Amino acid sequence: MSDEDKKHGGKRTGSGRKVGTGLYKEDTSVIRVPTSQKPVITSFLEAYAKKQRLSQIKENLDSIDEFAQLPEALASISLPLYQSKVPAGLPSPADGDVDSRMDPNEYLINKADKTFFVTIQGESMIEVGLMPGDKAIVEKDKVPAVGDIVLAMIDGEFTVKILAKQKDGHPKLLPANSSGKYSPILIEGQMQFAIWGVVTGSFRKF
Repeated sequence: MSDEDKKHGGKRTGSGRKVGTGLYKEDTSVIRVPTSQKPVITSFLEAYAKKQRLSQIKENLDSIDEFAQLPEALASISLPLYQSKVPAGLPSPADGDVDSRMDPNEYLINKADKTFFVTIQGESMIEVGLMPGDKAIVEKDKVPAVGDIVLAMIDGEFTVKILAKQKDGHPKLLPANSSGKYSPILIEGQMQFAIWGVVTGSFRKF
């Protein structure tokens, strides 16, 4: 074969699908199967591919715990809001220092009948202030936008991440932890994916 022929056709170095990509995340080969068994084998391979995806995704998930729905009617709570910062260790300010009063429910909750809480597990979102054990406030009918913190479901697993987009328009979920422990989760066509709500706040008990 001449040098000119070598320039055309044949397998080129570095060409083809990269190892670890594709539906099954590994090398594949062509086999012949009985036509009657094709649906069975296809079903098995779909289940295997889902298992592979979940295994990879779980490395970047912080499981969500304790879904809690708000009561239908929230009691009004009126607490003093002081006009200046209160240094730790000093006696409580006098009533004359009260600038106004605040209802924590009204401050934290936009729509009580559309809001629920989830408990954060893991450290993938610590750089936006969501720590293990925190209660994240999720508004389920708020329209999610790129940059929002969302509660998402991926193949039956729940996680809280920042919503972003891939170059092809598909969603991706970003962690807020620069340690390198967590990687972005790329949503692909074969995945079951849904956004259950937008995280609008959080609270924790010291």
